[in-house]
Amino acid sequence: MARKDNADSAANQGRLKQIALTYKMTRRVDSKVGLVVAGVGIVTFGVFLAIGFVIGHPLYLGILGFILAFLAMAIIFGRRAERAAFGQMEGQPGAAAAVLENVGRGWTTTPAVAMNRNQDVVHRAVSKAGIVLVAEGNPNRLKSLLAAEKRKMARVVVDVPVQDIIVGDGEGQVPLKKVRAKLLKLPRVVDGPTVTATNDRLRAMGDLMSNMPVPKGPMPKNVRMPRGGKMR
Repeated sequence: MARKDNADSAANQGRLKQIALTYKMTRRVDSKVGLVVAGVGIVTFGVFLAIGFVIGHPLYLGILGFILAFLAMAIIFGRRAERAAFGQMEGQPGAAAAVLENVGRGWTTTPAVAMNRNQDVVHRAVSKAGIVLVAEGNPNRLKSLLAAEKRKMARVVVDVPVQDIIVGDGEGQVPLKKVRAKLLKLPRVVDGPTVTATNDRLRAMGDLMSNMPVPKGPMPKNVRMPRGGKMR
């Protein structure tokens, strides 16, 4: 029993440290996050407490207001922390790979399946929505990179829809912060066994990551690619 209590206490301390670290990181980008979150909590609690006095049940409405205020604060803090994280990642090579790693269950993601010497890069995600190639870099160069990757996949995968997303703020592109939502909104058109078979075939085909050690998350700048153009 004591071991369980110690484990629970350690887990709670770990969560508190994580929240504190997230807050510090967010505050570096969003200096008003503390005031905004506190303001949301105070206003939410105050509104419910006022309603409680009006209808003659301040205690009940006060407790409800406290719970909802805490929930509202958590939601607002989460959104601003996410926005701050995307703001820090945006523009860095490989930022989309970090987003893909957190898409959720049902998605198998492979970062950097194709890359060229200019650090234009293509990542792959597979789910019941089919195959999605997520590209980041120069849009003009990415077109040929995406076309080459599609031709390569066509040799081992058939009858599975392939879509591509170019990360960016230009016309026809998807901003980094909306990539995850874009993927989750795609219609499910492939069954489970087909997804498994597709992943097996693509894995057998090999990719850039199996031949070259590339760190997870945003890739460091000033990385020189070997001469010879695209890596295969």
